[in-house]
Amino acid sequence: MMKTFLVLSVVCLFSFVNSEDGKPARLLASKTILNQYLVEGKDLTVEYNIYNVGESTAVDVQLVDMGFPQSDFETVRGSLRVKWERIAPGTNVSHAAILSPLKPGYFNFTAAEVRYQGSEENSEVQLTYTTAPGEEGIVSRKDYDRKFSPHVIDWVTFAIMTLPSIGFPFMLWYSSKSKYDTKPKKN
Repeated sequence: MMKTFLVLSVVCLFSFVNSEDGKPARLLASKTILNQYLVEGKDLTVEYNIYNVGESTAVDVQLVDMGFPQSDFETVRGSLRVKWERIAPGTNVSHAAILSPLKPGYFNFTAAEVRYQGSEENSEVQLTYTTAPGEEGIVSRKDYDRKFSPHVIDWVTFAIMTLPSIGFPFMLWYSSKSKYDTKPKKN
């Protein structure tokens, strides 16, 4: 009885030790466009979040986003290729890149690639993808300004055009008022 208990204990302990070492890091990644309006020539902010939901440290993590061709976007700040040495289990990292769309129209925002090693002992490179924001419309600068600018020039033009229709009757009233108003004489 004692012998079987001892063998069973060793087997359980061995399986427990092996299960701890065998669970690699698992990364979940998201890609989010933070702007409400995407406008030609204005900044577009892209945020990347990577979460390690595994039980091991992810090593040599590389984020590469090939979804922004140089013919359509200019990089203002940040980088579309980022590397982290390690991401501990249960933690997350984030990165943001600021781009400027060069032309209006619909654009399909695709997923970025994340490559990493599942643990320090495992040299096998694993590949995962971020979420894809999907297709969004990039508005031309002219249409955006037409819709959201304060229209100061329009209001000034309106005021100048309404001035004669208000000013001419006021001048007639004031001249007739001053003609017929008599000032009280002092005794």
